[in-house]
Amino acid sequence: MPGENILVVEDEADIQELIAYNLRKEAYRVTAVGDGEQAVKAAEAVRPDLLVLDLMLPGLGGLEVCKRLKRNPDTEDIPIIMLTARSDEVDIVTGLELGADDYITKPFNLKVFLTRVKAVLRRSRRVPAAEDQALDYGNLQIHPGRHEVRVEGRPVPLTVTEFNILKFLARRPGWVFTRGQIVEAVRGEDYAVTDRAVDFQIVGLRKKLAAAADRIETVRGVGYRFRETA
Repeated sequence: MPGENILVVEDEADIQELIAYNLRKEAYRVTAVGDGEQAVKAAEAVRPDLLVLDLMLPGLGGLEVCKRLKRNPDTEDIPIIMLTARSDEVDIVTGLELGADDYITKPFNLKVFLTRVKAVLRRSRRVPAAEDQALDYGNLQIHPGRHEVRVEGRPVPLTVTEFNILKFLARRPGWVFTRGQIVEAVRGEDYAVTDRAVDFQIVGLRKKLAAAADRIETVRGVGYRFRETA
């Protein structure tokens, strides 16, 4: 939907200009700032449709910006794409757990960047499926009300935990979730679990899904996401 407003937060002038120029070429409206304090003020004033947020900022860092915006009811629904260095895996996980929607590592390909921007904007416009609404992804159907999963028309017996993990991921196709987010959604935030336990559940789930196993994609160093297209 061209014309959507994107707030770009980047302290390196050449990168900020490059991002803003290419977004405007795609008919987006762009607001650009160079530090975290300006980012928070601009987000509250402009209420952008998307925030492109560099994590390495002078003064107020990107993770703190993300935290403040997600704690504010007026800005908590703004989708956030983080820009990170390739070595910032811990920051990526932290940012996603704070509520960021995606991340892009520097240096990045502009075509890939624009594709990810469009994908996050498209997902943010999508109304989440109702709790009892069936989910149909071609060779995979999930029926929450009946607690039933079918792959290529055949029923797949899943444990309660496996079913809830699959349902959670499938409700937000394309979104990256950390292991901590998956556990919180399925078992509650006070449930103690290790990364290995989540990975074990995913391995079992993929094995049972068979022909639809590749729907669950591993994002190395971060977590998992559900692929809408096989």
